[in-house]
Amino acid sequence: MCPIWRLLVLLGLLSVPSALHKQPWHGLAEAHMDRPALARIIAQGLMKHNAEGRIQNLRLMDSLNASGQMAPGMVGRLINGMNLQKQQESSANITNIQLDYSGIRISFHKEWFSANILLEFDIDLRLSFNNKIIKTHASMNLVVEFWLEKDEFGRRHLVIGHCSVEPSSIHTTVLTEDISPKMKHFLRNFRENLAKVIPHLVESQVCPLISEILRQLDVKLLKSLMEQAAAHKFNQL
Repeated sequence: MCPIWRLLVLLGLLSVPSALHKQPWHGLAEAHMDRPALARIIAQGLMKHNAEGRIQNLRLMDSLNASGQMAPGMVGRLINGMNLQKQQESSANITNIQLDYSGIRISFHKEWFSANILLEFDIDLRLSFNNKIIKTHASMNLVVEFWLEKDEFGRRHLVIGHCSVEPSSIHTTVLTEDISPKMKHFLRNFRENLAKVIPHLVESQVCPLISEILRQLDVKLLKSLMEQAAAHKFNQL
């Protein structure tokens, strides 16, 4: 059996396209095969660059404090009345991050592309005056646009456009049930402020990664994807 297995392995190696060795990721060499290939390439790149870890390491409490939106209302006055050490003991940590790699949606229109990425996570808020952790869930869609553009010599190159969290896609829900009326007022404001701060933090981490991933794509592969998508749409008519 050993000689047979050696033969099978050898045949498998010979069948691998030489282009694989010229690309940053194997997925790039497979991009001509089917429409979801581009979504797989983006997913592989985000995993390679540890996008989830970058989001988890965001200093959320610092950003909320810097924006002046951390502690409105009655609870805010209570927090602001504490000494500096007590204030520093409060925290807001991002946990349970789920970036939907398998659900990345790619849209094509002529030479224009759009990638839609869903991500969600929990936020563990701990206030030093009661040392209780309040868990909030957040979800949102990040959309990035890119297209092929011709230069003065007729050569196509990739242009990366808008990359942002869709405002209408941002949803936050308090998961902790046992909350006092005073804290409910604070959490209502806290959720509103999260919706203002979190999108910019997520964009600052994910958008540069997506830009780097897309800039490594071969323009010919993107053109091939568009042609195959157009042909598939025509065949369905």
